Amino acid sequence: VSDNGAWGVFYLRGSLSLENVTFHGNRLGSLPPLAQDPKPLYLDPSQPVNARVEDLLSRMTIEEKAAQLDIVDGEWLREHFKVFSYLLEEPGVGSVLPRFFAIGGPEGAAELINKFQRFTLEHTRLGIPLLIGTDCPLGASVWGGTIFPCGLGMASTWNPELIRKVGEVIAKESRAMGVHQTYSPVLDITRDPRWGRVEETFGEDPYLASVMGVAMIRGLQGESLNTNHTLIATPKHFAGYGRVLGGRNGAFESVSERELREIYLRPFKAAIKEGGAKSVMAAYSEVNGVPAVASRWLLTGVLREEWGFDGFVVTDWECIEDLHRAFRVAATYDDAIEQALTAGADLHMLTHLDSPMDFQERLTNLVRSGRLPEDMLDEAVRRILRIKFELGLFENPFVSPKKADEVVGSEEHKKLALQVARESLVLLRNEGSVLPLSRNVSSIAFIDLNDDVEAMMGWGYDWNREGVTVLEGIKSKVSDEKVHVLNSWDFKEKLEESLRMINQSDVAIVVAGEPGHWTGESWPGHERDRASLSLPKYQLEIIQAIHENTKTPLVVVVLSGRPLAISWLAEHVPAILWAWKPGLKGGMAIADVLFGDYNPSGRLPISFPHTVGQVPVFYNYHNYTRRTRYIDAPKEPLFEFGYGLSYTEFNYSNLTITPRKVRIGEGVKVCVDVENVGNLEGAEVVQVYLRDVVASVVRPVKELVAFKKVTLSPGEKATVCFLLTPDKLSLLNREMKRVVEPGTFKVMIGSSSKDIRLTGSFEVVGSP
Repeated sequence: VSDNGAWGVFYLRGSLSLENVTFHGNRLGSLPPLAQDPKPLYLDPSQPVNARVEDLLSRMTIEEKAAQLDIVDGEWLREHFKVFSYLLEEPGVGSVLPRFFAIGGPEGAAELINKFQRFTLEHTRLGIPLLIGTDCPLGASVWGGTIFPCGLGMASTWNPELIRKVGEVIAKESRAMGVHQTYSPVLDITRDPRWGRVEETFGEDPYLASVMGVAMIRGLQGESLNTNHTLIATPKHFAGYGRVLGGRNGAFESVSERELREIYLRPFKAAIKEGGAKSVMAAYSEVNGVPAVASRWLLTGVLREEWGFDGFVVTDWECIEDLHRAFRVAATYDDAIEQALTAGADLHMLTHLDSPMDFQERLTNLVRSGRLPEDMLDEAVRRILRIKFELGLFENPFVSPKKADEVVGSEEHKKLALQVARESLVLLRNEGSVLPLSRNVSSIAFIDLNDDVEAMMGWGYDWNREGVTVLEGIKSKVSDEKVHVLNSWDFKEKLEESLRMINQSDVAIVVAGEPGHWTGESWPGHERDRASLSLPKYQLEIIQAIHENTKTPLVVVVLSGRPLAISWLAEHVPAILWAWKPGLKGGMAIADVLFGDYNPSGRLPISFPHTVGQVPVFYNYHNYTRRTRYIDAPKEPLFEFGYGLSYTEFNYSNLTITPRKVRIGEGVKVCVDVENVGNLEGAEVVQVYLRDVVASVVRPVKELVAFKKVTLSPGEKATVCFLLTPDKLSLLNREMKRVVEPGTFKVMIGSSSKDIRLTGSFEVVGSP
């Protein structure tokens, strides 16, 4: 330790036992004593939050302030706690990311986080609790956590109220273990299914993603953060991260400000202004040549000044370091820190460049040298401290490990996981009404090509490997002796025998799709992006052999984290059920749909291409871009956005638009009658699309502006109404100002973006 308080971390190699190493003193030398008042104002919960923040901030050294802006890897800290617990001493760290902290399940996780908190409170001068944040996109990140369907699966429910409940469960389970912040939801808009992270998103449409994102955030954050069951939501990745070139993670494609604002920023704006998100994660992506984490236009201009965001910005993993080592817009790591803090970044996520505390040292030196103003540091620290007070951490820093064990993975939560999984399933084909199956079926040939827990659970497989498989779900419906299981590994070797068994069965059920590790986040040595979108070759060959050599009705269930090009299946297989990655209860949900215990109601949140060469093939394109078709493929998607079948039928009638002429600034009411004309109860997703017929700038051929999921009994009719508010009619004009222009608007209502049942129009008059 030098005279000025600087310090260094050394690495011990060889046979020296780390257990025998001790550290003495602290990294700051002589610290100013805590004020002598028996109870400092910042520790008085009766005081206003802002007053407590200012009181605490006034007592802090530069080192202590810098510590509040740093996240340390909890897994690394756990493994080396006996030796490096001094990292939590003066000035400490502000946050810990306890990734893979599942040792011992929920109770063990809670005990570990309590240990971190207790050590911090007892060994730092000011006793500022830690902020614990981690990724909880599908559920609590712990062994035994309730795992829900992936993002595309949640979006396929088209049920925001259900997704709000998902947020509530994720928050309740995570907070019970001592977690305060989740790095979710993922609000990236993507139109390229080759990208491995497409599974995490809510799909291709900014309106659907906005509605689902706001619902999730409201569930996570509730009415107050000062509870034992709410979390800070952190929508990510801000912004444009899903606009990938060639479908490769991190290969960001240039995008105009118009497209950025109309497509990629819309879900984030809704997350802030409607959802009230308290945090945002800055993306790796670049915006107009400037990495997002260094873009003052994005993090300060748009986020804070335009949208009024008053929370804090957390960077993605080593995002600041990448300004120097990857983007090369910063000559040194110090320059990178200066750029990020100046742009508006607050909380730095992890570094392994030199030492776990390298960021703190450098930030402290930048402020002491005058390169960064201390008031800029203060503003970032204020935002972090304010959240800690709002969370009630100074009064309640610990959790009950036994309570965590009771809350996480409760039966009530598993029931919700089952319902979300049911509503996430999308029936793509059902020719000849092959489905639903009868429980009285005498024999089922079950061909396992992809029926494993990893394919079912997605990212949740890291936390919980107890998911229900499709086979287990089917066996819960019929007796074991009725199910004859054929595995892919010996299917070809026993081809004649396998085909004979299928021919002797009443139905053949094939579970196909991508292995679970084919989707997710890619990095070197851990690739998840694809150049093709086909099923694995061996799977398609087996399905084709069954089709060509048997007359048994064939049902294919596909587990996948992305849309696939399945033209052959769509032409030849009578029944296709798309299951995405349906989570903990996915196998049971699939069986419920196969046997008619649940009528499928899922609708696609992203379009399916005929072939990978069609990508991108999203629905809300500009008319001029699809005037022609390919020589060797259609120009329209194989399955369009909003598509999905049911076991019943719905009729649409009596479209009313009131009034037919409105002035700028007024809304329009649209109503339609929907009737269940089939024999089963079912849920229909009524979708409203709009087109600005003539505008000052090029507009999409249609845009989703409203939807509602309505459940109807056989013969039941309901009138479904929507209010098209002025913001749904607005556009960015040639001067990039959001306005409503006069003119005619076409209204299209139907069961998908293609299956439009009724159309009408209204006129807007006046001056913009």
